[in-house]
Amino acid sequence: MAAGGFCKLPNGTVVVALNLPRPTADGSGSVRVLVHAHNRARALTRLRNLGMRAVYLRGNAAPPTPDEITAVLHHPDGLIWRTAPDNGVPALELEPVTELWRPIRALLRRQTPAQT
Repeated sequence: MAAGGFCKLPNGTVVVALNLPRPTADGSGSVRVLVHAHNRARALTRLRNLGMRAVYLRGNAAPPTPDEITAVLHHPDGLIWRTAPDNGVPALELEPVTELWRPIRALLRRQTPAQT
């Protein structure tokens, strides 16, 4: 089961954060995906509509950090990702990550043979 969590904002919307396996041919590594939506169900529906069918949020073990919330609120699509650390440390205790957040279409873009 993927680690994840959510945070309800003062205006009633939510930010959902999930650690998911990377959707590549080899499936190595994982990514941290952030979604801003009106509620948790709509956030998960946004991911399922992009082809991530088996996405579920059970519990609140790894809620988004304040920096992650700021990043997703400032993105026009409200749906971003970056590589998740593989050290098994909960999200709230992560060391500062230098990798930038990317739009979701960069994750779902199919790789051509020249890119591999």
